[in-house]
Amino acid sequence: MIKILRYTEYLYLAVAFFSLYRIFTDWGTDRQSTYLFIFFAAVSIGMFFFRRNYRKKFEQRKQDNQQ
Repeated sequence: MIKILRYTEYLYLAVAFFSLYRIFTDWGTDRQSTYLFIFFAAVSIGMFFFRRNYRKKFEQRKQDNQQ
């Protein structure tokens, strides 16, 4: 279960990096779509840190219950 949570964290980072790539490549040509990718990048980075914090709390709770 914990490995699945870790993979979803990095999936959000992959989406953020793809969005940042699209922002830099499309900024001069199609500025309307880049605003959408800015939103995706910001949400993905926020979700990465949220999921990471949630997973660490879950691991700590699991360790506390085992002791």
